[in-house]
Amino acid sequence: MKFGVFDHMDRGTASLVEQYKSRLKLAEAYDVAGLYAYHLAEHHSTPLGMAPSPSVYLSAVIQRTKRLRVGAMVYTLSMHHPLRVFEEICMLDQMSEGRLEVGLGRGASPFEIAYYGVNPEQAQSIYQESFEIIMQSLKEAEVSFHGKHFRFDHVPVEMHCYQESGPPLWYGLGSPDGARWVAEKRINIICSGTADRVRSITDRYRAEWDDLGREKSAIPLMGASRHVVIGRTTKEAKEAAARAYRVW
Repeated sequence: MKFGVFDHMDRGTASLVEQYKSRLKLAEAYDVAGLYAYHLAEHHSTPLGMAPSPSVYLSAVIQRTKRLRVGAMVYTLSMHHPLRVFEEICMLDQMSEGRLEVGLGRGASPFEIAYYGVNPEQAQSIYQESFEIIMQSLKEAEVSFHGKHFRFDHVPVEMHCYQESGPPLWYGLGSPDGARWVAEKRINIICSGTADRVRSITDRYRAEWDDLGREKSAIPLMGASRHVVIGRTTKEAKEAAARAYRVW
């Protein structure tokens, strides 16, 4: 079992300057404590999104850590050009000397997607095309793609990742019905919800992995997101949690 941090850079009471400084100190502490990875959510035009450009923030995290694996959870591909995302992935993987673990998704909020002028109903198909383009960019010397949303021919691929086959991928899986696709792509998953809900997803993932004839020992990571509040006593922990819940 591995333990990591999934961070939402939500707006606090301090200035953004102080918030960034304190969060970066926490990242240093995660590194020293031996946590597996630090993932950062991407949000826009919401108090949840004080780090709307994960690559910018993660580049600072990389410079302050030595072994902590880092990544976005997720890059919202419906809101960005896939070639740009690919190049940022390469930069971060090189700067971290192979510590990058990348989450890719369409974006959870239709409001945020719409703020960028994107029809939320098209977000899934944009994501699917973007995913294909990024995967092609990781493998080929040039990229050509003809889809509904993106069309280009013979784009040179000058960037490459530090990790030979590219960084490990993560996907937020909210339903057992999506397990087949991520199993086929050999993608790590992260789930939220009740224990029973998460178990139904991970059980389905294992079943799909077995059905594909894959080695059980090679199955990707399956993560569960949980809120944890730490205090010297139960009373202190509950009081700290209550302050946060009054805001959110």
